[in-house]
Amino acid sequence: MKNTLETRLGLFVVLAVMAAVLILETLGGMEHFKRGLVVHAMFNNIQDLKKGDRVKMAGLEIGRVSGLQITNNKVKVTMKLDSTAVVKVDSTVKIQFTGLMGQNFVSLDFGTPAAQPAENDTILTGAEQPGINDMMEKINSVAVGVENLTKSFTGDKIDNLLGPLTDFFKANQTPLTATISNVQFITSQVAQGNGTVGMLINDKTLYNTALHSVSNLQDVASDIRMTLGEARKVVDQANSGKGTIGLLLKDEALYRETTASVTTLKEILLKINSGQGSVGKLINDPDLYKNARMTMQKLDKATEGLEDQGPLSIMGVMMNGLF
Repeated sequence: MKNTLETRLGLFVVLAVMAAVLILETLGGMEHFKRGLVVHAMFNNIQDLKKGDRVKMAGLEIGRVSGLQITNNKVKVTMKLDSTAVVKVDSTVKIQFTGLMGQNFVSLDFGTPAAQPAENDTILTGAEQPGINDMMEKINSVAVGVENLTKSFTGDKIDNLLGPLTDFFKANQTPLTATISNVQFITSQVAQGNGTVGMLINDKTLYNTALHSVSNLQDVASDIRMTLGEARKVVDQANSGKGTIGLLLKDEALYRETTASVTTLKEILLKINSGQGSVGKLINDPDLYKNARMTMQKLDKATEGLEDQGPLSIMGVMMNGLF
């Protein structure tokens, strides 16, 4: 290739075009040549947002900031979005940053599914986000509060706070030392298996007995479950009319016979109470009661003379006493 003027001029033009494209892409100037949706948002503070910064939705870049303008004591941010981006009229716009030293970008949410898609020059709702300066101010306030708190705990105040506790320990040093020694002795005895608590913890016989008792309780519980199962079977059979109890509970003929028997018994008792029949007369006849009482009196008199009489005399006395 000859190093001619035309060659140098061609290389210069190519490099100039590449540089221009690179500058336009960096500053977002290429967005002016693309077709897409233009929307706006109003903010009180844009936090060093610049023209050409990225616009993202769910982390995906969908456009660039194409203009910044102060309007009615607010900053109007104009965004040029890709033609494929779907933005709803109730989408919220936030200015965020990628890190403490990162570049700002504009974030859009999806909005509600039922909302209408935004059209050109739609003004979306802007949500203010705390900036780095606000965060640093809050951190500084916290640091100042901690510093003031540490300054308040001077040596004199600490002594005033801990003084009564220190005096208590000094006044009770001997009892506290004895108490700690006793606790150490008791714990050592327990660890060696001495004493009631130590035996309870270290005695294998007690463990085996407790294990045997638990096993017996498990066996008893199994027996109880089996008994309950058998009882449930009996109840089910009775409810279904099977077996003796089931027949007694479910047999209508037996129920009718029992009802008739109870009715008959009731009628008999009513007759007895009214003095009807032989049993009723025996129970309710006062003459029979008097005769039985007189007979018992005669029998009592007859037995009084039996002590000094012979057998024949006894028979005579009994006959005379009765007749």
